[in-house]
Amino acid sequence: MAYWSPHFLPLLGLLSLLLFPCHSSTVAGNASPGVRLGVIRKPSPAVSVFREAPAFRNADACDQANRIHVAMTLDSNYLRGTMAAVLSILQHSMCPENFEFHFLWARFEPEVFSSIRSTFPYLRFKVYRFDSGRVRGKISKSIRQALDQPLNYARIYLADMMPTNVKRVIYLDSDLVVVDDVAKLWGVSLEGKVLAAPEYCHANFTKYFTNLFWSDPALSRTFHGRKPCYFNTGVMVVDVDKWRQGGYTEKVESWMGVQKRKRIYHLGSLPPFLLVLGGNIKAVDHRWNQHGLGGDNLEGKCRALNAGPISLLHWSGKGKPWLRLDSRRPCSVDHLWAPYDLYLSSMHAIEE
Repeated sequence: MAYWSPHFLPLLGLLSLLLFPCHSSTVAGNASPGVRLGVIRKPSPAVSVFREAPAFRNADACDQANRIHVAMTLDSNYLRGTMAAVLSILQHSMCPENFEFHFLWARFEPEVFSSIRSTFPYLRFKVYRFDSGRVRGKISKSIRQALDQPLNYARIYLADMMPTNVKRVIYLDSDLVVVDDVAKLWGVSLEGKVLAAPEYCHANFTKYFTNLFWSDPALSRTFHGRKPCYFNTGVMVVDVDKWRQGGYTEKVESWMGVQKRKRIYHLGSLPPFLLVLGGNIKAVDHRWNQHGLGGDNLEGKCRALNAGPISLLHWSGKGKPWLRLDSRRPCSVDHLWAPYDLYLSSMHAIEE
Protein backbone atom coordinates (compact mmCIF):
# COMPACT_ATOMS: atom_id res chain seq x y z
CA MET A 1 0.00 0.00 0.00
CA ALA A 2 1.46 3.35 -1.02
CA TYR A 3 1.31 6.30 1.35
CA TRP A 4 1.69 9.81 0.01
CA SER A 5 3.11 12.79 1.81
CA PRO A 6 0.72 15.78 1.97
CA HIS A 7 3.27 17.77 -0.02
CA PHE A 8 2.54 15.56 -3.03
CA LEU A 9 -1.14 16.58 -3.17
CA PRO A 10 -0.64 19.68 -5.36
CA LEU A 11 1.74 17.69 -7.57
CA LEU A 12 -0.88 14.95 -7.86
CA GLY A 13 -3.41 17.52 -9.02
CA LEU A 14 -0.96 18.98 -11.54
CA LEU A 15 -0.15 15.55 -12.93
CA SER A 16 -3.84 14.76 -13.25
CA LEU A 17 -4.38 17.91 -15.29
CA LEU A 18 -1.43 17.09 -17.56
CA LEU A 19 -2.51 13.51 -18.09
CA PHE A 20 -6.17 14.34 -18.59
CA PRO A 21 -6.31 17.86 -20.05
CA CYS A 22 -9.95 17.94 -21.13
CA HIS A 23 -12.38 16.81 -18.45
CA SER A 24 -11.52 13.35 -17.20
CA SER A 25 -8.76 13.92 -14.66
CA THR A 26 -9.33 11.69 -11.67
CA VAL A 27 -8.11 11.49 -8.10
CA ALA A 28 -9.01 8.22 -6.45
CA GLY A 29 -10.49 7.70 -3.03
CA ASN A 30 -10.00 4.91 -0.52
CA ALA A 31 -11.14 1.93 -2.55
CA SER A 32 -9.63 2.79 -5.90
CA PRO A 33 -6.61 0.65 -6.83
CA GLY A 34 -3.03 1.84 -6.67
CA VAL A 35 -3.12 4.97 -4.52
CA ARG A 36 -4.14 5.66 -0.98
CA LEU A 37 -3.56 8.97 0.74
CA GLY A 38 -2.62 7.88 4.22
CA VAL A 39 -1.41 11.23 5.48
CA ILE A 40 -4.02 13.98 5.51
CA ARG A 41 -3.03 17.55 4.93
CA LYS A 42 -4.56 19.92 7.45
CA PRO A 43 -7.18 22.10 5.74
CA SER A 44 -6.39 25.78 5.48
CA PRO A 45 -8.53 28.26 7.47
CA ALA A 46 -10.42 29.01 4.23
CA VAL A 47 -11.90 25.50 4.28
CA SER A 48 -14.21 24.35 7.07
CA VAL A 49 -13.00 21.65 9.43
CA PHE A 50 -15.25 18.63 9.95
CA ARG A 51 -15.51 15.84 12.47
CA GLU A 52 -14.89 12.29 11.29
CA ALA A 53 -18.06 10.43 10.35
CA PRO A 54 -18.79 6.98 11.78
CA ALA A 55 -17.76 3.95 9.75
CA PHE A 56 -20.96 2.51 8.31
CA ARG A 57 -20.90 -1.19 7.46
CA ASN A 58 -23.01 -3.44 5.25
CA ALA A 59 -25.72 -5.70 6.60
CA ASP A 60 -25.11 -9.42 6.17
CA ALA A 61 -27.55 -9.62 3.27
CA CYS A 62 -25.62 -7.11 1.14
CA ASP A 63 -23.79 -8.16 -2.01
CA GLN A 64 -20.78 -5.86 -2.36
CA ALA A 65 -20.71 -6.51 -6.11
CA ASN A 66 -23.88 -4.42 -6.45
CA ARG A 67 -22.35 -0.97 -6.73
CA ILE A 68 -24.49 2.17 -6.43
CA HIS A 69 -22.97 5.16 -8.18
CA VAL A 70 -23.70 8.67 -6.92
CA ALA A 71 -22.39 11.84 -8.59
CA MET A 72 -22.16 15.26 -6.94
CA THR A 73 -20.30 18.49 -7.59
CA LEU A 74 -17.57 19.48 -5.16
CA ASP A 75 -16.23 22.87 -4.18
CA SER A 76 -15.32 24.73 -1.00
CA ASN A 77 -18.43 26.94 -1.05
CA TYR A 78 -20.81 23.99 -0.78
CA LEU A 79 -18.53 21.54 1.00
CA ARG A 80 -20.51 21.68 4.21
CA GLY A 81 -23.65 20.69 2.32
CA THR A 82 -21.82 17.90 0.49
CA MET A 83 -20.57 16.43 3.77
CA ALA A 84 -24.08 16.40 5.22
CA ALA A 85 -25.52 14.83 2.07
CA VAL A 86 -22.94 12.03 2.00
CA LEU A 87 -23.45 11.31 5.71
CA SER A 88 -27.22 11.11 5.26
CA ILE A 89 -26.88 8.68 2.34
CA LEU A 90 -24.57 6.35 4.25
CA GLN A 91 -26.49 6.56 7.51
CA HIS A 92 -29.80 5.48 5.99
CA SER A 93 -28.42 2.76 3.73
CA MET A 94 -28.59 -0.95 4.49
CA CYS A 95 -25.52 -1.43 2.27
CA PRO A 96 -23.40 1.72 2.73
CA GLU A 97 -20.21 0.03 1.54
CA ASN A 98 -21.81 -0.51 -1.86
CA PHE A 99 -21.72 3.19 -2.67
CA GLU A 100 -19.17 4.72 -4.97
CA PHE A 101 -19.17 8.51 -5.13
CA HIS A 102 -18.11 10.49 -8.18
CA PHE A 103 -17.26 14.09 -7.33
CA LEU A 104 -16.98 16.71 -10.07
CA TRP A 105 -14.83 19.76 -9.39
CA ALA A 106 -13.89 22.73 -11.51
CA ARG A 107 -10.49 23.33 -9.91
CA PHE A 108 -8.07 21.32 -7.84
CA GLU A 109 -8.50 22.24 -4.16
CA PRO A 110 -6.25 19.98 -2.05
CA GLU A 111 -7.85 21.15 1.18
CA VAL A 112 -11.27 20.06 -0.03
CA PHE A 113 -9.92 16.67 -1.07
CA SER A 114 -8.21 16.27 2.31
CA SER A 115 -11.43 17.16 4.11
CA ILE A 116 -13.35 14.45 2.29
CA ARG A 117 -10.66 11.87 3.05
CA SER A 118 -10.35 12.76 6.73
CA THR A 119 -14.11 13.03 7.31
CA PHE A 120 -14.94 9.78 5.49
CA PRO A 121 -11.80 7.58 5.73
CA TYR A 122 -13.70 4.53 4.47
CA LEU A 123 -15.50 6.21 1.58
CA ARG A 124 -15.04 4.84 -1.93
CA PHE A 125 -14.84 7.83 -4.24
CA LYS A 126 -13.21 9.38 -7.29
CA VAL A 127 -12.81 13.02 -8.25
CA TYR A 128 -13.04 14.26 -11.81
CA ARG A 129 -12.03 17.62 -13.19
CA PHE A 130 -14.79 19.45 -15.00
CA ASP A 131 -13.28 21.72 -17.62
CA SER A 132 -15.08 25.05 -17.17
CA GLY A 133 -13.97 25.95 -20.68
CA ARG A 134 -16.66 23.64 -22.03
CA VAL A 135 -19.36 26.12 -20.98
CA ARG A 136 -17.39 29.32 -21.43
CA GLY A 137 -19.39 31.50 -23.77
CA LYS A 138 -22.47 29.28 -23.40
CA ILE A 139 -23.74 30.53 -20.01
CA SER A 140 -26.33 33.30 -20.00
CA LYS A 141 -26.88 35.50 -16.98
CA SER A 142 -29.76 34.25 -14.84
CA ILE A 143 -31.80 35.65 -11.97
CA ARG A 144 -29.30 34.44 -9.33
CA GLN A 145 -25.51 34.57 -9.56
CA ALA A 146 -25.02 31.12 -8.02
CA LEU A 147 -26.89 29.61 -10.96
CA ASP A 148 -24.35 31.07 -13.38
CA GLN A 149 -21.32 29.24 -12.00
CA PRO A 150 -19.77 26.81 -14.52
CA LEU A 151 -19.89 23.93 -12.03
CA ASN A 152 -23.68 24.26 -11.99
CA TYR A 153 -23.59 23.06 -15.60
CA ALA A 154 -21.35 20.04 -14.95
CA ARG A 155 -24.39 17.75 -14.76
CA ILE A 156 -24.86 18.25 -18.51
CA TYR A 157 -21.47 16.61 -19.10
CA LEU A 158 -21.84 13.88 -16.50
CA ALA A 159 -21.92 11.04 -19.04
CA ASP A 160 -18.73 12.33 -20.65
CA MET A 161 -16.84 12.15 -17.36
CA MET A 162 -18.06 8.84 -15.97
CA PRO A 163 -15.92 5.71 -16.55
CA THR A 164 -17.28 3.41 -19.25
CA ASN A 165 -18.05 0.71 -16.67
CA VAL A 166 -20.59 3.01 -15.00
CA LYS A 167 -23.92 2.42 -16.74
CA ARG A 168 -26.22 4.27 -14.38
CA VAL A 169 -25.64 7.10 -11.92
CA ILE A 170 -27.71 9.07 -9.44
CA TYR A 171 -26.95 12.78 -9.65
CA LEU A 172 -27.58 14.75 -6.45
CA ASP A 173 -27.20 18.41 -5.55
CA SER A 174 -25.16 19.33 -2.47
CA ASP A 175 -27.97 21.13 -0.62
CA LEU A 176 -30.00 18.09 0.35
CA VAL A 177 -30.18 15.23 2.84
CA VAL A 178 -31.61 11.76 2.36
CA VAL A 179 -33.80 10.16 5.02
CA ASP A 180 -34.40 6.85 3.27
CA ASP A 181 -32.32 4.13 1.61
CA VAL A 182 -31.10 5.51 -1.74
CA ALA A 183 -30.97 1.93 -3.03
CA LYS A 184 -34.73 2.27 -3.54
CA LEU A 185 -34.18 5.19 -5.92
CA TRP A 186 -31.30 3.38 -7.60
CA GLY A 187 -33.52 0.39 -8.31
CA VAL A 188 -36.27 2.24 -10.18
CA SER A 189 -36.98 0.99 -13.68
CA LEU A 190 -36.27 3.65 -16.29
CA GLU A 191 -38.55 1.86 -18.76
CA GLY A 192 -36.36 2.79 -21.69
CA LYS A 193 -36.02 6.46 -20.73
CA VAL A 194 -32.68 8.20 -20.37
CA LEU A 195 -33.57 9.86 -17.08
CA ALA A 196 -35.81 9.39 -14.05
CA ALA A 197 -36.86 12.11 -11.60
CA PRO A 198 -39.93 13.28 -9.73
CA GLU A 199 -42.25 15.21 -12.06
CA TYR A 200 -44.48 18.10 -10.94
CA CYS A 201 -47.24 18.41 -13.49
CA HIS A 202 -49.28 20.76 -11.29
CA ALA A 203 -46.57 23.44 -11.62
CA ASN A 204 -47.09 26.24 -14.14
CA PHE A 205 -44.72 25.00 -16.84
CA THR A 206 -45.06 28.15 -18.96
CA LYS A 207 -43.31 30.33 -16.36
CA TYR A 208 -39.97 28.62 -16.98
CA PHE A 209 -39.72 30.28 -20.39
CA THR A 210 -40.13 33.83 -21.63
CA ASN A 211 -42.97 35.28 -23.67
CA LEU A 212 -40.55 35.42 -26.59
CA PHE A 213 -40.23 31.64 -26.47
CA TRP A 214 -43.96 30.95 -26.34
CA SER A 215 -44.78 33.52 -29.03
CA ASP A 216 -42.32 32.01 -31.49
CA PRO A 217 -43.96 28.99 -33.18
CA ALA A 218 -40.59 27.61 -34.28
CA LEU A 219 -39.40 27.50 -30.67
CA SER A 220 -42.54 26.44 -28.81
CA ARG A 221 -43.08 23.64 -31.34
CA THR A 222 -40.33 21.74 -29.56
CA PHE A 223 -42.94 20.42 -27.11
CA HIS A 224 -45.27 19.22 -29.87
CA GLY A 225 -46.44 15.68 -29.13
CA ARG A 226 -45.20 15.85 -25.53
CA LYS A 227 -46.92 16.70 -22.26
CA PRO A 228 -44.01 18.42 -20.52
CA CYS A 229 -43.92 18.73 -16.76
CA TYR A 230 -41.43 20.48 -14.52
CA PHE A 231 -38.75 18.33 -12.93
CA ASN A 232 -35.88 19.41 -10.71
CA THR A 233 -32.41 18.50 -12.00
CA GLY A 234 -30.97 18.27 -8.46
CA VAL A 235 -32.13 14.65 -8.14
CA MET A 236 -31.86 12.48 -11.25
CA VAL A 237 -31.23 8.84 -12.12
CA VAL A 238 -29.39 8.82 -15.45
CA ASP A 239 -28.78 6.00 -17.92
CA VAL A 240 -25.25 7.03 -18.86
CA ASP A 241 -25.05 4.87 -21.99
CA LYS A 242 -28.37 6.14 -23.36
CA TRP A 243 -27.31 9.71 -22.65
CA ARG A 244 -24.14 9.23 -24.68
CA GLN A 245 -25.82 7.34 -27.50
CA GLY A 246 -28.63 9.88 -27.78
CA GLY A 247 -26.27 12.86 -27.92
CA TYR A 248 -28.10 14.57 -25.09
CA THR A 249 -25.16 16.76 -24.13
CA GLU A 250 -25.18 18.32 -27.60
CA LYS A 251 -28.96 18.72 -27.50
CA VAL A 252 -28.79 20.65 -24.23
CA GLU A 253 -25.89 22.74 -25.51
CA SER A 254 -27.90 23.61 -28.62
CA TRP A 255 -30.63 25.21 -26.53
CA MET A 256 -28.00 27.08 -24.52
CA GLY A 257 -26.90 28.55 -27.85
CA VAL A 258 -30.45 29.65 -28.64
CA GLN A 259 -30.65 31.27 -25.21
CA LYS A 260 -27.52 33.33 -25.90
CA ARG A 261 -29.17 34.75 -29.01
CA LYS A 262 -32.81 35.16 -27.97
CA ARG A 263 -33.19 35.04 -24.16
CA ILE A 264 -35.85 32.35 -23.93
CA TYR A 265 -35.55 31.57 -20.19
CA HIS A 266 -34.31 33.03 -16.88
CA LEU A 267 -32.98 30.09 -14.84
CA GLY A 268 -29.45 28.64 -15.26
CA SER A 269 -29.07 25.01 -16.30
CA LEU A 270 -32.64 23.82 -15.65
CA PRO A 271 -34.59 25.12 -18.70
CA PRO A 272 -32.44 23.46 -21.37
CA PHE A 273 -33.01 20.14 -19.57
CA LEU A 274 -36.76 20.81 -19.69
CA LEU A 275 -36.57 21.70 -23.37
CA VAL A 276 -34.81 18.46 -24.25
CA LEU A 277 -36.45 16.03 -21.81
CA GLY A 278 -39.66 17.61 -20.50
CA GLY A 279 -42.47 15.09 -20.94
CA ASN A 280 -40.06 12.32 -21.84
CA ILE A 281 -38.65 11.07 -18.54
CA LYS A 282 -39.58 8.29 -16.15
CA ALA A 283 -41.49 9.87 -13.28
CA VAL A 284 -40.66 8.68 -9.76
CA ASP A 285 -42.43 9.32 -6.48
CA HIS A 286 -42.39 12.91 -5.21
CA ARG A 287 -41.01 11.66 -1.91
CA TRP A 288 -37.59 11.58 -3.60
CA ASN A 289 -37.36 15.35 -3.96
CA GLN A 290 -39.08 17.54 -1.39
CA HIS A 291 -37.52 20.55 -3.09
CA GLY A 292 -37.83 24.30 -2.66
CA LEU A 293 -36.91 24.31 1.05
CA GLY A 294 -34.44 27.12 0.33
CA GLY A 295 -37.30 29.38 -0.75
CA ASP A 296 -37.37 31.22 -4.06
CA ASN A 297 -34.34 32.33 -6.04
CA LEU A 298 -34.59 35.96 -4.97
CA GLU A 299 -35.37 36.13 -1.24
CA GLY A 300 -35.05 32.58 0.06
CA LYS A 301 -38.01 32.89 2.41
CA CYS A 302 -39.01 29.99 4.64
CA ARG A 303 -41.24 27.29 3.24
CA ALA A 304 -43.14 24.50 4.94
CA LEU A 305 -42.96 20.83 4.04
CA ASN A 306 -45.52 19.47 1.63
CA ALA A 307 -47.89 16.80 2.87
CA GLY A 308 -47.00 13.18 2.29
CA PRO A 309 -44.08 10.79 2.82
CA ILE A 310 -40.54 12.15 2.43
CA SER A 311 -37.36 10.33 1.42
CA LEU A 312 -35.22 13.34 0.44
CA LEU A 313 -35.18 16.95 1.65
CA HIS A 314 -33.81 19.49 -0.82
CA TRP A 315 -32.95 23.11 -0.03
CA SER A 316 -33.13 24.31 -3.64
CA GLY A 317 -33.58 28.07 -3.83
CA LYS A 318 -31.57 30.91 -2.37
CA GLY A 319 -31.62 29.94 1.32
CA LYS A 320 -29.18 27.27 2.49
CA PRO A 321 -29.70 25.61 5.89
CA TRP A 322 -26.11 25.97 7.13
CA LEU A 323 -26.12 29.71 6.42
CA ARG A 324 -29.49 30.30 8.06
CA LEU A 325 -28.54 28.21 11.10
CA ASP A 326 -25.26 30.10 11.52
CA SER A 327 -27.08 33.42 11.26
CA ARG A 328 -29.35 32.33 14.14
CA ARG A 329 -32.35 32.91 11.87
CA PRO A 330 -33.17 29.40 10.71
CA CYS A 331 -36.39 28.23 9.16
CA SER A 332 -38.12 25.36 10.95
CA VAL A 333 -37.15 22.92 8.16
CA ASP A 334 -33.46 23.76 8.65
CA HIS A 335 -33.47 21.83 11.91
CA LEU A 336 -34.08 18.69 9.85
CA TRP A 337 -30.72 19.27 8.14
CA ALA A 338 -28.77 20.08 11.31
CA PRO A 339 -28.32 16.49 12.61
CA TYR A 340 -26.24 15.68 9.53
CA ASP A 341 -23.94 18.69 9.85
CA LEU A 342 -20.36 17.52 10.48
CA TYR A 343 -18.89 21.01 10.74
CA LEU A 344 -16.78 21.11 13.91
CA SER A 345 -17.85 24.58 15.00
CA SER A 346 -21.56 23.80 14.72
CA MET A 347 -23.35 24.21 18.02
CA HIS A 348 -26.45 22.62 16.50
CA ALA A 349 -24.67 19.58 15.03
CA ILE A 350 -24.92 15.95 16.11
CA GLU A 351 -23.12 14.80 19.22
CA GLU A 352 -19.78 13.11 18.67
